[in-house]
Amino acid sequence: MAKLTFYGGVGTVTGANFLLATDNCKILVDCGLVQGSQQAENLNRSEFAYDPAEVDYLIVTHAHLDHVGRIPKLVKDGFKGQIISTPETKELAELILEDTVRILVSDAQREGILPLYEVKDIAPALALWTTLSYHTKKELKDGVSIYLKDAGHILGSAMVEVSRGDPNKNGQVNKIVFTGDLGNSPSILLKDTEDITDANYILMESVYGDRNHEPKEERTKKLTEVIEDTVKYKRTLIIPAFSLERTQMILYEMNELFENGEIKTRVPVFLDSPLAIKITGVYEKYTEDFNDKARADIKSGDDIFNFPGLKFIVQGGESKMIEKTPNPKIIMAGSGMSTGGRVISHEKYYLDNPDAEILFVGYQAAGTLGRQLQDGAKKVTIYGEEKKVRAKIDSIAGYSSHKDSDHLVEFVGKATESEKLKQVFCVMGEPKSSMFLVQKLRDDLGVDAVYPEFKEEIEIEL
Repeated sequence: MAKLTFYGGVGTVTGANFLLATDNCKILVDCGLVQGSQQAENLNRSEFAYDPAEVDYLIVTHAHLDHVGRIPKLVKDGFKGQIISTPETKELAELILEDTVRILVSDAQREGILPLYEVKDIAPALALWTTLSYHTKKELKDGVSIYLKDAGHILGSAMVEVSRGDPNKNGQVNKIVFTGDLGNSPSILLKDTEDITDANYILMESVYGDRNHEPKEERTKKLTEVIEDTVKYKRTLIIPAFSLERTQMILYEMNELFENGEIKTRVPVFLDSPLAIKITGVYEKYTEDFNDKARADIKSGDDIFNFPGLKFIVQGGESKMIEKTPNPKIIMAGSGMSTGGRVISHEKYYLDNPDAEILFVGYQAAGTLGRQLQDGAKKVTIYGEEKKVRAKIDSIAGYSSHKDSDHLVEFVGKATESEKLKQVFCVMGEPKSSMFLVQKLRDDLGVDAVYPEFKEEIEIEL
């Protein structure tokens, strides 16, 4: 038997943190920042509800901040075990943490408080970090083993299969799968999410548990129309884009649209994100993770993340000069939810301008500036200054890196075919999304689906 405790990622999309404990082995899966809510900072600063020094392993599903953002604090607070992820995730996480700590320190200085952690706290975490490739079994303590499958969400994202038992000794092997975030397959760039076929338990994300994305052909059509309107009406188009995955998806899509002549007029495109530029370099190292079409395009000589008119912006002074570039123009900058980064400065400058448009291409968590704008706010406050919203606000849901409701159900449906599946835990979603998915899995598949509570302990057979 084993005990599963939900220390994060319940009642909210962010802050993933789950503890699986057998008699002699404690495994954490993810240790992310809570984002978006008013209480996020207090939650992130609070002590862990378990003793980090007693944890043997931390398995990281992928490098998004809401899955890795508290790792330096975990280590600073006493964790001395082994951190395990794919090589891609470790490389990306280092960039994400280095960028995050800069923001944490800056915010803390402005508020006159100590930062959650500092630059010096990242190296000790990386020193504990080892890598495991997809489809490679790793033995842990107490008869427990792990095996990583491709989640198709972002580069290096993995589902973690945790098993216990020995089939060679006629023993029963029990398995729980932690999905991390599940990709919106088929992806523009990445391979499809792999199937789970023999799990007894699944702990899965439910970000879009209650709604479906627009068809994938519609997202390209809409992006084309938005860019054409930007040119036609001489607008500034601002795309708040997550530096990790969403930026690379949009760059590849724009590359296709411009090079195939679907958008005939060239327009200046500024990628105003040093982090996104570095991450794009990591993507270029791991093209074996790409799908067949993306790899074929690269093999043909296409630089899929670059095209005429695209300019990478690194220095802050260059960022400010973008304002002086005449319309039409396109600015891509982080953060994707408008919670920080250079996009905030651009939004502050352009929000009250009717000749500007802000296009959201990803999920906007409750409480974020992005969500306020997406929900139709007429006024918002940025850096203490109230701004009227005169710019056009638009969204394209089809570029999400998450599975939608129907595909989450389909994913679980494949897992039921072996008749081994006992229970599904729906987490990492807003309550209404998670609970909707729970009911849908019960109604459509007859699955024992559960919506766990914060700090709830559930005993499972492992």
